[in-house]
Amino acid sequence: MRAYDLIRKKRDGGTLSPQELQHLVWGATSGGIADEQLSAFLMAVFFRGMDPVHELPAWLDAMLHSGQVLDLSGIPGRKVDKHSTGGVGDKISLPLAPLVAVCGVKVPMVSGRGLGHTGGTLDKLESIPGFSTQLSIARFAELVNRLGLCLIGQTAEIAPADRKLYALRDATATVESVPLIASSILSKKLAEGIDGLVLDVKVGRGAFMKTLADAQVLARTMVDLCKAVGRGCVALLTDMDVPLGRAVGNAVEVAESIEVLRGGGPDDVRELTLQLGAEMLLLGGAPGVEGDPKLARLRLETALANGSALKRFGELIDAQGGDARVIDDLSRLPKPKKVREVRAKGSGTLVELDAELVGLASVDLGAGRARKEDPVDHAAGLLLRMRVGDAVRAGDVLAELHAADEAKLDAGEARFLSAVKLGDGPVLPRPLILDRLS
Repeated sequence: MRAYDLIRKKRDGGTLSPQELQHLVWGATSGGIADEQLSAFLMAVFFRGMDPVHELPAWLDAMLHSGQVLDLSGIPGRKVDKHSTGGVGDKISLPLAPLVAVCGVKVPMVSGRGLGHTGGTLDKLESIPGFSTQLSIARFAELVNRLGLCLIGQTAEIAPADRKLYALRDATATVESVPLIASSILSKKLAEGIDGLVLDVKVGRGAFMKTLADAQVLARTMVDLCKAVGRGCVALLTDMDVPLGRAVGNAVEVAESIEVLRGGGPDDVRELTLQLGAEMLLLGGAPGVEGDPKLARLRLETALANGSALKRFGELIDAQGGDARVIDDLSRLPKPKKVREVRAKGSGTLVELDAELVGLASVDLGAGRARKEDPVDHAAGLLLRMRVGDAVRAGDVLAELHAADEAKLDAGEARFLSAVKLGDGPVLPRPLILDRLS
């Protein structure tokens, strides 16, 4: 079997067999196929796509089994994870995982780091002093069994073919291919040993998918692909035109997550946590829920109100080496060296707050990465003092910026102000949940 022949077959619109797809994935994992040939194949897929019935499930299976697939079958109960396609202020995994776990569904979660204008769950968690996201697979399984959850980073053993192929996609302008996006996400998530997956597919300025139509195509592909390989899946398409919540960064988003677990927090963060949590409880067959969305939501609201979800988050922090005292004392989180208020230069209604530009402002402040190797400042970020639809007068504080030095504050302020648009009249509210696919 020659890579040359497989590239030509896909280039000409042919359908590859499972064995041919496995050969290509083997070549990516072992180095047995040259980078230029793998890149040519990825470009062929970019233009020709993959057959959703005969190719894509086989491609995903090969990607999934390019490394270790965790076997959590010895842990009682169904295991369900959540994946977000990435947004600004998207800290939902932090309150969601302990909330769902305490309601009876196991949550094994392998997360990623932030890149570009979107944040990463690992960077947020590592802003908690001492918190380790690099645990052994054995410790990961132990905590999922004992606490009902564990949050770690991708190990070298999980979906190694994806790391190789994603790096080539990033270098060859083939990232925006729906089959390749779907298989990349699912090869990592399904390797966790989960029974079901809830997808949060972001839509809008601050999302990878800018339009609802594009997001629906990606969501439909991932839901159908999960089902084709025997996993339950539900996708919520959610708004990302504006940042989620008021905090954008790392430590500031941990603080906001803890506020949600305390029963407060911004309405949109709380609501999305509850909506995604209800889907996870239903998919996981949570005890006492009986397939009823209203009962699922009530169960989650009770766990927030009685403090059990907050307590479980503290237990998780302690188990992963972190300072669990942060759940009672937010001052133990990293503090910025410099703080600056950004004030409105005019009056009117805040009609736009471009999520992508706000995310880039956070990167300018030091909270994110322009390149994978860049360090992050866990104390950097921003707090939004005004939301879209608010009336603004000249001199009002729009946001509070956190950074290590004045130069970063200057860059962050300039970028943030470019995200702000004032106008006249009321702003029609945009729904948080735009669609649901199952």
